[in-house]
Amino acid sequence: MDLSSEDVFVVLGPVDETLLADILATGASVRDLAEAWAWVNADEALMNEGRRLPAGKVAELVDLLEVDDETP
Repeated sequence: MDLSSEDVFVVLGPVDETLLADILATGASVRDLAEAWAWVNADEALMNEGRRLPAGKVAELVDLLEVDDETP
């Protein structure tokens, strides 16, 4: 199931309209977004658990979230 605006707000909290549109355009699921958010916030811990690096939609979301995280 594709994400809705409400899903994004539940997982990430408030985001700007551009990031919201970019996230929704990925066609990702809530699970994909939650996993991407976990990678952005705890990548070392996830690697230590032996998880594979993100791929596909999760990797796309990680890229979007990391760029937004770097914006002042």
